[in-house]
Amino acid sequence: MKTTSETRKVFICGSALRGQPDHQNLQSAKFVKTAATQPRYRLHAAGDGWHPAIYEVAEGGISIPGEVYEMTKEQFEYLSANEPPNMYASDIVLEDGEVLTAFLYPKELIEKYNWTDISHLGGWAAYKASSSES
Repeated sequence: MKTTSETRKVFICGSALRGQPDHQNLQSAKFVKTAATQPRYRLHAAGDGWHPAIYEVAEGGISIPGEVYEMTKEQFEYLSANEPPNMYASDIVLEDGEVLTAFLYPKELIEKYNWTDISHLGGWAAYKASSSES
């Protein structure tokens, strides 16, 4: 079930993950589970690693690890208001076929700015850990 009239499930796979700097943007949203997407997405480091940029592809996609949270309308609106510019809420499909909301980024802007594809690194938290070791 994607949403109820009171709450919605949201897939988080970037800077709002547990242990990441924007986790507080989830406020007191209920953690549901760890999860991963079906392998139909690419993950880039937008703005020199400021935030993740995810988009769907027809081929050559990967499975992106993340977390699922149950959010009230107010929590979701707060999260939406605190997402970086150009990010937009859209459906995303998990490995088990469940369809949830996630924040994606326009592929055209990723290509325009030639942001680094970090899909091979195993998710946003793994990318941040590897970039802090450099």
